[in-house]
Amino acid sequence: MATTSFPDASLRNDNRAARPVPRTHRGITASGTPDDLASGDATSEVCTAHASPRDVVIRGADPEFARQFGASAHDMCGSGLLDLLRTPDPARLREQFAALASGRRRQFTEKVTGRDGSGRTFSAEVTVTAVDGPSGEVASLLVLLRRTGDARRPGKGRAPALSGGPVLSALDAQVLEGVAGGESTAQLASRLYLSRQGIEYRVGQMLRRFDAPNRPALVARAHALGMFAVGQWPPRVLPERVK
Repeated sequence: MATTSFPDASLRNDNRAARPVPRTHRGITASGTPDDLASGDATSEVCTAHASPRDVVIRGADPEFARQFGASAHDMCGSGLLDLLRTPDPARLREQFAALASGRRRQFTEKVTGRDGSGRTFSAEVTVTAVDGPSGEVASLLVLLRRTGDARRPGKGRAPALSGGPVLSALDAQVLEGVAGGESTAQLASRLYLSRQGIEYRVGQMLRRFDAPNRPALVARAHALGMFAVGQWPPRVLPERVK
């Protein structure tokens, strides 16, 4: 797999207020209340996939996500996410996904179980976020999966975490946060006092830097590179990734 290097980016006259550092890694439960992701036995790094909002079929997955289920990233494409994730209340989980696809929710977090390649059950926590396309429709679902402390298969080591992600200018970080939060080009332009062409230019630049073909892939790639604070909503780029 080719390694992509990311040059530092800078922006002239870019003065941004100090970015608050989250006191703890906090997520959002299915009921919308914060939940401390740093507590308990949640010790595994996050792995990512993205799925279509209508049929919840996986469109792409990083190798570590696929490895949880004993598959390759290529073989994982086309799999039904609801066939991989189990909960005591499957109807509730289906409703959560339907709410994302319809725009009634932006994110949910659930505790789930899955089966690895040898058929053993593992526990995990999944956070799913709706990612909008340029016209404002829900274009993709970003899936973040973290196993929660159970033993892995013998002989299967943990894949190394991706590192060396880009350092963004403060304005580019705000644009990336907005894209990850589902804001449209028009909404970003209004909030950041930029033209729509300016937003599209910056998004296009990041698509090339992150080697991503579209906005949902950009968000998934940024999550895989550890650009965002874990479990933070709205999404926030980590302070150390902002120049």
